[in-house]
Amino acid sequence: MLFGQSVFQSVLERLKAEDEMAEDAEAPAAHRVSGLGTGLAFDVMEGVSVASQRVGQAYFDNLDLDAAAGVVEKPASAPPAGPVMPDHLTRTAPEEVAAELAISAADTPLTLREKRRAFARANHPDGVELPFRDNATKRMMLANLLIDEALRRLSR
Repeated sequence: MLFGQSVFQSVLERLKAEDEMAEDAEAPAAHRVSGLGTGLAFDVMEGVSVASQRVGQAYFDNLDLDAAAGVVEKPASAPPAGPVMPDHLTRTAPEEVAAELAISAADTPLTLREKRRAFARANHPDGVELPFRDNATKRMMLANLLIDEALRRLSR
């Protein structure tokens, strides 16, 4: 017991006194928002309320107009830039896909599986833009067909 109080009671008294001191010290200023470390930019600038002097200009006071002036606009006649189809997706003929795969009699099942994975990395429909998925699907179907046929011939 400390001065007629238990240890618990003395700790409670000390915490209560600290809270009262903190409340007195934290009297918020009128231009501050509770929880923010700084005041708001539009409340007071150089002792004059921006809102009372220039209505609607507070936003422009905080803009970096020099940086905004450096922005170059596109000419109005230029069409909006959309996704550009990669050249390899335009080749959908079976001969073109077969030439890309370069399947030979020396290929083993392991090398054919590697060729399938490499071709899928570059051509899988999930990896291309939406407008080009039909071409990617055709290319993958042809490649799978050619590789499956080569695997069947090896197993004979």
